Amino acid sequence: MQKINLNEKFDAFSETWHPKIVGELNDFHVKLVKVEGEFVWHLHEVEDELFMVIEGEIAMHYRNGDGEHVERFGPGEFLIVPHGVEHKPVATVPTKMLLLEPKTTSNTGMAGGERTAQAEWI
Repeated sequence: MQKINLNEKFDAFSETWHPKIVGELNDFHVKLVKVEGEFVWHLHEVEDELFMVIEGEIAMHYRNGDGEHVERFGPGEFLIVPHGVEHKPVATVPTKMLLLEPKTTSNTGMAGGERTAQAEWI
């Protein structure tokens, strides 16, 4: 067992939209990420994702059968995006998040492209 200090881990990196692995829970990774601006529309065929805001604010845009929607959440709040739901996180201010997702999860899901980042341990 090892305790993790989120502030120390967030201080260890500066890049945005590049998740860092800080823990492992069964077949899941616990990741930290700094974000600012818009990400890409994407979906995950089989993986659900948990986004928890530590600092800042996220507007999660998502599309379902009845159109496009936005869910806003801030510090101490989280949102679970079910697999198969196309979504795009947007941060209008610098934001720090904790992610809980299966180890197989790519940050850009099925979209791929230049924003795809392989998560690294820190």
